[in-house]
Amino acid sequence: MIIGCAKEIKNNEFRVGLTPDNAAAYVAAGHEVLIETGAGCGSGFSDEEYEAAGAKVLPTAKEVWDGCGMMVKVKEPLPEEYPYFHEGLILYTYLHLAADREQTEALLEGKVAGVAYETLCERDRSLPLLVPMSQIAGRLSIQEGAKYLEKRFGGEGILLAGVPGTPKAKVVILGGGTVGTNACKIAVGMGADVTIIDISLKRLEFLDDLFGARVQTLVSTDSNIEKAVKEADLVIGSVLIPGAATPKLFKKKYLKGMKDGAVFVDVAIDQGGCGESSHVTTHDDPIFKEEGVVHYCVGNMPGAVPRTSTIALTNATLRYGLQIAGKGLKKACEENDVIYSAINTYDGKITFKGVADCFEDLPYEDVREAMK
Repeated sequence: MIIGCAKEIKNNEFRVGLTPDNAAAYVAAGHEVLIETGAGCGSGFSDEEYEAAGAKVLPTAKEVWDGCGMMVKVKEPLPEEYPYFHEGLILYTYLHLAADREQTEALLEGKVAGVAYETLCERDRSLPLLVPMSQIAGRLSIQEGAKYLEKRFGGEGILLAGVPGTPKAKVVILGGGTVGTNACKIAVGMGADVTIIDISLKRLEFLDDLFGARVQTLVSTDSNIEKAVKEADLVIGSVLIPGAATPKLFKKKYLKGMKDGAVFVDVAIDQGGCGESSHVTTHDDPIFKEEGVVHYCVGNMPGAVPRTSTIALTNATLRYGLQIAGKGLKKACEENDVIYSAINTYDGKITFKGVADCFEDLPYEDVREAMK
């Protein structure tokens, strides 16, 4: 199979879908690899490194898209890339379709096989292609939140850890999954006063065992969330329903009761966000203020640390990518049925139920039926 990797064009997105080592692995398996010139520069990988790995470096994105059977990316394609879609193309990347009707329609019209990192679910219910970026986004959320608590960014002007004789910042984390747990690790490590809220008692028990007296755990109810965020200096939204739109747990009505200059970081924004007041921002213009609360809603947070993010992501994606390239998508699914869970679009139809539920007027077919 011919594998393509084009340069990411999303605002301040410096990650890349393949490292030179990944390219070498595909070449060693008998595939051809096409790389757009400069695709890896943002992550510290030169064109020369890709060439040394056996890849062919091409001058334009169009040449890479037109020449490949499987495109390996990081972020969802943007409208400028939709004209490159062609029937039978396998697009292997984060898609986040539940919050993006335009992209969904473009994939259906192009009859693209959309293989989404974020919905690939292993037999143990883990999300191996989402976990690395969730770990990074969770840790970054505290780092960014601490920065935007600074007065010059519109924050309260409070130090997360405080100093002797001053109160610590109160951090509230909505969701105790991978993002929330990693946010909690950093917040606790920085010395903040941390509360973590989740709907699952089993998960809260795990977090209580992990962090002990260093955190307060609460069951997720509207009442508990409202009380907690009113006292919070920093709120992290880290709720996820794989492949589906995120529930709006952080209500707009809570803002009036919050501290002036408090910060809300909505890590779930690429799935629509868990805040009613959220809208997508970019690394160029990352924040806005509503009712005195600073909102940070950047849709590609891990792009701020591309070297770490690229290596972490591609460590996870390569295994499945080689299976798809080596056997073709249909046979790869038959031999490893886990891959079915990643297929969000196929032959002009939505094939992932969580996405279909968001767009009931678009054609849907069970993935196994669609691929018969």
